[in-house]
Parts: sequence; C-alpha cells; structure tokens
Amino acid sequence: MAIGSLARRKASTILSSRYLKFSFSLSRGYASGSDENDVVVIGGGPGGYVAAIKAAQLGLKTTCIEKRGTLGGTCLNVGCIPSKALLHSSHMYHEAQHSFASHGVKFSSVEVDLPAMMAQKDKAVAGLTRGIEGLFKKNKVNYVKGYGKFLSPSEVSVDTVEGGNTIVKGKNIIIATGSDVKSLPGLTIDEKRIVSSTGALALTEIPKKLVVIGAGYIGLEMGSVWCRLGSEVTVVEFASDIVPTMDGEVRKQFQRSLEKQKMKFMLKTKVVSVDTVGDSVKLTLEPAAGGEQTTLEADVVLVSAGRVPFTSGLGLDKIGVETDKAGRILVNERFASNVPGVYAIGDVIPGPMLAHKAEEDGVACVEFIAGKEGHVDYDLVPGVCYTHPEVASVGKTEEQVKALGVDYRVGKFPFLANSRAKAIDDAEGIVKVIAEKGTDKILGVHIMSSNAGELIHEAVLALNYGASSEDIARTCHAHPTMSEALKEAAMATYDKPIHM
Repeated sequence: MAIGSLARRKASTILSSRYLKFSFSLSRGYASGSDENDVVVIGGGPGGYVAAIKAAQLGLKTTCIEKRGTLGGTCLNVGCIPSKALLHSSHMYHEAQHSFASHGVKFSSVEVDLPAMMAQKDKAVAGLTRGIEGLFKKNKVNYVKGYGKFLSPSEVSVDTVEGGNTIVKGKNIIIATGSDVKSLPGLTIDEKRIVSSTGALALTEIPKKLVVIGAGYIGLEMGSVWCRLGSEVTVVEFASDIVPTMDGEVRKQFQRSLEKQKMKFMLKTKVVSVDTVGDSVKLTLEPAAGGEQTTLEADVVLVSAGRVPFTSGLGLDKIGVETDKAGRILVNERFASNVPGVYAIGDVIPGPMLAHKAEEDGVACVEFIAGKEGHVDYDLVPGVCYTHPEVASVGKTEEQVKALGVDYRVGKFPFLANSRAKAIDDAEGIVKVIAEKGTDKILGVHIMSSNAGELIHEAVLALNYGASSEDIARTCHAHPTMSEALKEAAMATYDKPIHM
C-alpha cells in the first residue's frame, strides 16, 4: 500500500511557495526584559483565539486583544456559525414543505416564524462566544477588549471598549485581525437594502426578491437560506462559472441542483450601477464582455464579491511591516513578518481565507515561537459549501491535474447507488476521486451530497498520509453509510466498483 507514516515525517511547515515570501530573517527577536507577555495576539477570531490558547498551553504568558467585545471573530459572530444556524433552520422548513409527506409526516400547514429562527441563531452564537471566554479563563489567557494598534514592534496601544486606553507589551506579537467584506464601486452597503453577509444574517423580513452579487460560497449559502424561505433569488456573477475554484464536473452538477431549487443565475454579467431611489433597488447590468444593458429589480441586494484583509488602523506602516498589493502581510515559512517579533496568520496573509486554515496557522505559528516545529499544508485544506446538497473538496481538481500534465485516473460513484442515501431519500450527488495513474496516489477528492462536509475528512486524512485509492477501497466501511460512496469511488479509480 502507498500509505506513508506522518509520524515518521520530519515535522515541518509545508507552505506553498506561491503564497509566501521566504527572504526574511528567521530570528525571533525579543524585546526588553520589562515586557509582560511572551505572546500578544491582536484579534480574537478562529486564528487568534486558537493561537492564544495554544500559546498558554505551551507555557507562554499570553494576552489576546479583540475589538469586537465578543470572541470568535467574523466566523462565530457574523459568519460561519450564524449562517450554518440559518442554513439548518431553513432546510428544516424546506423539508417540512416538500419532503415530510413522503415519509408519512403530514400536517395542515407550516409557516416561518422569522424572529424565532433568528433568536435560535443568536442563542447559538452567544453560547459559543461565552464558551471561548471560558476557555481563556481555563487556560489563563488574559483578554483585553478593545482596538489595538502598534506603538512599536513590542507595544500595542489598546483603545478599550469601556472608553479607556492601555498599553500591552509582548516579546512576540501575532496579527490575527481577519478580513472584511470586499466593497464594489458605486455600491454603498447600508445593511438594510444593500447588505453584506452580516446584514443578510439579520434581515427582519423575507424579501420577495433578492439579488446576490457574486456566486462564491458565501453568496450561494445565503442565497439558499432566503430561497428556501420564499425569496425569488437571482445570482449575478461576472465570471463564466459559479465557484470557480470547484472541480468543473462537480460544479455543473451543483449548479443544476441549485437551479432545481429555483435559484436563477446570470453568469458573465457585470453590475454597472445601482439605484436605491424608490421602494425597490434597481440594478443596471450588462454582459461582462460589453453589450446591451438590462435592468433588474430587487427588495434586497446581497454584495458577496469576496473579502479583503483587515489591517487598517493597526499602525503597520509605523513599524515597517511589509504587505503586498492586496494588503496581505508578507510572512516567511514561520509566519514571521519582516519585522522581528511580529507575526501574522489567517486571512491577513496569503492563502485560503477559511476559519480552519486560520486555526492551523495559529497553532503552527505559536509552536514556532515556542521553539518547536509547526505544520500546515495549504494544498490539503478542505473547502466546503454548506448548501444542500453540500459540496466538499480537498486536493486538486481535474482541471488542475490536467494543467500539471500528470497522467491520472478518475473514479466516480453516484449517491443514487448508495443504500443509506436511498433509504433516507436523500440521494442527490456524487463522489469523484482523482489519482495519479502510475502510483495510484490520490490527488484530489470531490463530494457533492448531504453532509459532504463531514464525509470529506476521510479523504483529507488519506491525502495527508499519501494514500492510494486502493488504500481507501480496501478499508472496511460500515454498512449502510454514506461514506461507502467514497469507498466505491476509490474502487472505481483503481479497479471497478461493486454496486454500479
């Protein structure tokens, strides 16, 4: 078998050279002995709070500074967590409308109680933020609520949420301030009629017509929520495809699935202008390549055209931290900036803007600071779109493998042939495995199905260990489970599946 032992691998950080700048000094750079903290983390999101807890666990005196006043960052407060709460609630409503009767569950009527749905979301968020504060106390992490900015490479001035100011000193300072919504020219986000994902999570009524600008993960997830609740959703995308990073074959099936759910798509289309005068929002559109203009009306417009690093007001220029044209902080393989003692992780550095990637950055960065070795492989960070069906992937797409000129084989297995999926009447989707032809080493796995975000992690582990498709195929999977579809796709890659 082709499985290698990760435990035997020399611990190192494997960061793609296309993301990082390696010319900086590797010196850690300590400040004077009067400094109170070994580590100061600016930002309490997934990368920041995880880095702070790990630092404390490694015996380093640690302070975390967070401007929001609640921990968890964008992800927990106005991103990953509240969106998943609404995705689940809206899916339950959709199932009650369209699927319960076929399972013998009937009732005279079903309606949406939007305030109750929002309250459930808010309850989940509040509980999780309090949970992180509890973890800080448990691990003895000092928590400062306020906006931090550099006075020097070892000093951070914090304007506290209470209205005061304090100076926090540290031998090593980690910038983990995350990202913000990318704005578009001519669009002013008011979080009422023109909203970011933050506003889309807090609408007080279901819009009759919703236009989503941008067909990425966030736009499709939020579009799904309101489409299920009754909105007429149109997605406007400048590119020729939705989610351009997705495997092409899976993407086409995914778009067809969303269209069956009555989401409309206008691809290769540019937003020229937006008029908010009157009762509705009027968008002027034209083909991306130029041509005749058209008008589209909406009650609410969601701007979901990506995110940008949040580094404004940190005083990076004051201490000389280098950034690229996109505003991302340039770091070396140890997450160190060009300024000794100043590090950066998560969305403020190159790489995928994902909460779980930021967490891995945080752990590895702190391990380096503590004199240990860290490990992050950006090529093996899974991506998930939490619609229904979900789409999850790890490794390379078929298009990427072709571009590399690698001889490869593809194995596919539909969930229509999976017994568990058929039993629960949720059999839409496919598993696709891509492996190198000569060695059978798995290069990428792509799953579209219910709970694909859970199923993908077997593939993540397999790729981390350099496994072959035969390794997965010869691993016993419990029956009946959705995970058997991955086993069958692996069988189809190196030989033949049994159930198709």
